[in-house]
Amino acid sequence: MKLSSIGQFVLGIFLGISILGISGAAAGYYFFSKMSVVPSKPVYPEERPQSSEDSAKEGEGKGEEEVVSEPEAPKVPLPEGAYRVRVNWPDGLSLRDKPDFDADRLEVIPYDAEMIVLRSNEDGTWDWVRIPGTNKEGWVKAGNSDRIEED
Repeated sequence: MKLSSIGQFVLGIFLGISILGISGAAAGYYFFSKMSVVPSKPVYPEERPQSSEDSAKEGEGKGEEEVVSEPEAPKVPLPEGAYRVRVNWPDGLSLRDKPDFDADRLEVIPYDAEMIVLRSNEDGTWDWVRIPGTNKEGWVKAGNSDRIEED
């Protein structure tokens, strides 16, 4: 009888450790598999499209950057030497008042938006652009857009 109670004690400890090990491994697998999933890209308030009612409620001139949505405008003839491009940088481009990363940001031009390149600086690293359908102009970093072939 003594051997059987010692055997039961050892068997109980072995089963208890096995159950704890298996449940710990299952919990670890669950949490590590959840952590290995890449989260979706966050959408910041300045990237969300706004209705005209929302922008009227918020008011203009709060000193914040605004997201430029591509207005529907008829294609007008371009100035001499100008050409159309489409933003290919996934995060969009910053429209700046000077050709420098430290310059003030005027607006954010979203991915796949159209711009008109009017000229480039001397070394070709920055482009002076206009946003179609608006009078907004500024500098963007060159090389972050694809030229649109005109028909």
